[in-house]
Amino acid sequence: MQAVIAIGFAAFIFNTSEFVPVGLLSLIAEDLGITEARVGLLMSVYACVVALSSLPLMLMCSRFDLRRLLLCVVALFIVSHVGSTLAVDYWTLMISRIGVACAHALFWSIATPMAVRAAPSGKESLAISFVIVGTSIALLAGLPIGRMIGLLFGWRMSFLVIGVIAFLVLLVLGKTLPKMPSGGAVSLRTLPTILKMPQLLGIYVITMCLVTAHFIAYSYIEPFLAQSAHLSQNTITITLVIFGAMGILGGFLFSKFHDGHENSFLNFALFGVCVSLLALRISSIFAWSVIAVCVLWGLCIIMFGLAFQARILKLVPVGTAIAMSIFSGIYNVGIGSGAALGGLITERIGVESVGYFGAVLSFAVWVYYRGWFVRDSTLAKNEESQLN
Repeated sequence: MQAVIAIGFAAFIFNTSEFVPVGLLSLIAEDLGITEARVGLLMSVYACVVALSSLPLMLMCSRFDLRRLLLCVVALFIVSHVGSTLAVDYWTLMISRIGVACAHALFWSIATPMAVRAAPSGKESLAISFVIVGTSIALLAGLPIGRMIGLLFGWRMSFLVIGVIAFLVLLVLGKTLPKMPSGGAVSLRTLPTILKMPQLLGIYVITMCLVTAHFIAYSYIEPFLAQSAHLSQNTITITLVIFGAMGILGGFLFSKFHDGHENSFLNFALFGVCVSLLALRISSIFAWSVIAVCVLWGLCIIMFGLAFQARILKLVPVGTAIAMSIFSGIYNVGIGSGAALGGLITERIGVESVGYFGAVLSFAVWVYYRGWFVRDSTLAKNEESQLN
């Protein structure tokens, strides 16, 4: 399990980098003399690059030994963070973030399949949980610590610290990862078979829409908590820590209960996100109530990600990297769309309204999921064997 834990460390640092601009939004905007919505565009561009490059990069690199590929990806990640640290204006920061996005695109195409392959027999669900717990710890510790470093020493120092930690992670990966042959090149000819699977297409549609709904609000959670809930900077940091901590609980619940209760697990996750977003503005009247909503929200969004990744691995045992690269790309389309829509809502209506818009979309997703699951569940067993 050492290799699995090492990949979990890598997931931690990659997701810390992806989400740390959420906690630094106001600092970057003030320092560069731009609006918060324009800083939010960094997340949209980042997500668009990941969405557009995930599949092409995976096809280009499909012959490479996965261990070597992962080490190269982390090296690119480190170099790009040095660029972010040295950025002198908005556009140089944007270029460096595009470099990070390219590394991200490859990492999330191979990370979960690598963890499953490295895990002992019968521990596959636990391996997925380790990777997602790395993501959760990024929200729990990485994002708030990155924010605190930014508040104390400036946002550039946050990116530098991420780069230094990534270098240490690179050393750990180099020592613990075994050689892992790719299994041969992957061809575009695999795509038609994958895209004919109704269950998989349903997963992709739900993922894009729910992630969009989530990031309409989450991209601007820092200014929302400051301006609408009137929380202090320290309380905002604590709230973000609590939000991330729910990911660890979600990973535990997944490893214990998901396998026998897939439908109930996903129903709870999707409906919970909807309820949380709907209650966000109302709950901001009191500090304790908005924090309680963030607890439910953080738990449900992690449960959703875990359940759908597990479903993809089950549906596509052959060509998994392609299916996961599409999932990663679609997930980031949702991130980019959500950040962009959240920016428009923030500028034209007000940051206090982002939860309502996210709730409407997430409710539609939940309704679609219930109908889609009931309609197509009889096809699932056949689909699981299509690519065997």
